Amino acid sequence: MTADQDEVLRQLTEAYGTIISEVDDPARPGLLGTAARAAKAMQFLTRGYHQQLAEVVNNALFPADSREMVVVQDIELYSMCEHHLLPFIGRAHVGYIPNGRVLGLSKVARIVDMFARRLQIQEALTLQIAQALVSVTGAQDVAVIIEAQHLCMMMRGVEKQNSRMKTSAMLGAFQDNASTRAEFLNLLHR
Repeated sequence: MTADQDEVLRQLTEAYGTIISEVDDPARPGLLGTAARAAKAMQFLTRGYHQQLAEVVNNALFPADSREMVVVQDIELYSMCEHHLLPFIGRAHVGYIPNGRVLGLSKVARIVDMFARRLQIQEALTLQIAQALVSVTGAQDVAVIIEAQHLCMMMRGVEKQNSRMKTSAMLGAFQDNASTRAEFLNLLHR
């Protein structure tokens, strides 16, 4: 860990200590060390801020003559809502039509994770993933659907346990061509 990272961890630990002291006794045996653990957890949960798209992709682009749809389905994701700092958990479904290059399979999941590991709203996350795929692959035709459950809606507020939010970003042919969009959606339901 660098000196800067050490300082951030120290500040986070102090901040969590303040929060804990407002709701309980930080000296209670079950809470000893919780501020430091929470600080480390926050650093892990927001590690996407310290990742760059080029590093995540790591040149895993391969020539491809195919112009057939590529779909990666059920990529689990964990993020935190920027409004309440509570998790939302779900799955991303990503499709694109190659334009001379395909992206290594694991890199699609890593792109999802990089953006999910930031304080987010689901709507923005969906579009960020789609735009990143355009940027990386050169494909103009990209689709992303995310379905997630938000603890900010389940644990507090309206407390609706079975609610699920679905968002989509459709670019290029996925937006402009009903049959391309239908093919993508049909592949998700098989």
